[in-house]
Amino acid sequence: MNIRKFLSNNKQFIVFIILMSVFRSAVADWNTVPTGSMKPTIVEGDRIGVIKMAYDLRLPFTHTSLYALNDPKRGDIVVFESAAADTRMVKRVIGLPGETIAMDNGEVSINGKSAIYKVTATNPALTTINENLDNMNHPIQVMHSRSGAGDNFEPVVVPDDHYLVLGDNRRNSADSRTYGFIPRSEIVGRAASVVMSFDYDDDYLLRKERFFKPLI
Repeated sequence: MNIRKFLSNNKQFIVFIILMSVFRSAVADWNTVPTGSMKPTIVEGDRIGVIKMAYDLRLPFTHTSLYALNDPKRGDIVVFESAAADTRMVKRVIGLPGETIAMDNGEVSINGKSAIYKVTATNPALTTINENLDNMNHPIQVMHSRSGAGDNFEPVVVPDDHYLVLGDNRRNSADSRTYGFIPRSEIVGRAASVVMSFDYDDDYLLRKERFFKPLI
């Protein structure tokens, strides 16, 4: 009787919780970013908004796709549940199914055509570079203190229903160079914007300038 009374007295709140849970599971959610692998685009302390219906209509509370709405595009920042890494990850889509991707001295080529690079800033610690992939521009950074062991790989063909992803912080990112191609089925959604951000180095103060900043 106590349970029935509780449900009766709080049914609007319970319905709200259920609907909110379904929304976060299948439509949109936010994720904490604990590492700097996507700097300078995403920094530690960012909470990023994830559009879960960007690619699939999924059964709530599962990874089961009921209907494929779109496929990831080059340049998309995707959130995926990596079985290889056993964790949720955020990276940028570089190679699409069927494409041949290579990297030479940190420069990506797609089907034999090199991306265009332009240095935008440099200091003793790192260099910030604009990377142009098929006329899609985004910043990447190269840390001078990190080894360039991952700056090169031979041409590889992306399998069907898989993607090659890289972090924008090219020398400080465990991505397809570490874990291989990302299955389409592991992709949860597309990161669209920074919802809010906390500065871990300054007593978790809010970085108001990053609120609702679009991710490109």
